[in-house]
Amino acid sequence: MTMRLTIVGCGDAFGSGGRFNTCFKIDARQATILLDCGASSLVALKAHQIDPNAIDGVVLSHLHGDHFGGLPFLLLDAQLPGRRARPLVIGGPPGTRARLDAALEVLFPGSTNTSWRFAWEVREIVPSQPSELLGLTVETIEVEHPSGAPSTAVRLGDGERVLAYSGDTQWTEALLSIGRGADLFIVECSEYVRNVAYHMNWSMIQGRLADLGAKRVMITHLGPAMLAQTEAARQAGVLVASDGTVIEI
Repeated sequence: MTMRLTIVGCGDAFGSGGRFNTCFKIDARQATILLDCGASSLVALKAHQIDPNAIDGVVLSHLHGDHFGGLPFLLLDAQLPGRRARPLVIGGPPGTRARLDAALEVLFPGSTNTSWRFAWEVREIVPSQPSELLGLTVETIEVEHPSGAPSTAVRLGDGERVLAYSGDTQWTEALLSIGRGADLFIVECSEYVRNVAYHMNWSMIQGRLADLGAKRVMITHLGPAMLAQTEAARQAGVLVASDGTVIEI
C-alpha cells in the first residue's frame, strides 16, 4: 500500500476561495491520521464523506485555530453521535494538551470533565527529536510563525514514503532538512508577491524550489492574490492544493 493523501481542507485562516481550514488525511499501511485539524475540519470530513471514527490519530504542526481548532468538535462528535470506541492519539508541539483543554472549556464549558467512552491521549513532540506515532516516524523542526507554542514543520514516514509539510512559516532554512528527499512537500504559500510577516509568497518559493530537495512540491494555504495566480505555479511544475483532491504519494 502506498501512502495516500486526501486534502480535506487547504484554505487559509479566512476560508479564502471557500476552502476549508487546513486538514490533510494520510492513509498509510500503519494507520490513518490527520495532519492538522483546523476549525472547520469536522464539517469538511463529513462533506467529503470521510468517517471521523476511521481516524487513528492527529498530528498538529502548530496551535493556531485554523490548524488545531477542529479538535474539540472532533472529540465531542466521537463521544456523542459517533459513539467512538477506538482510541485516538493526538501528537503536537509542547503545550498542546494545555491549549486543547483551554479550547474545550471555552467552546464547551465543563467538557474537560467528560467521562470519555473512548481512550484518547496527547503526545507532545519536542522539535528536533525524532519520534514515532502509530507506527509512523515523525520529525519536526521549529519554524518562524508565532503561535504561543513552538510552530513546526513536519516530516512523516511510513518506511517507504515520506511526506513533508512546512506548516505556517516565513522562509527559514530549517525547511531544507524537512523537505530533502521527500516524496511530496506541502508548502504554505499565502501570497503571490506581497510580503506578509510569518508567511511565504510564490515569488520567494519559486526562487527556492530546487533547494527544497523534494520529488514533488504542492502549495497550500492560498490567499486571494495567490488563488488568482495558480497557473504560474502549475507552469513551474508545482501542484496546487484543492479541497477533495486525492494524491498517491
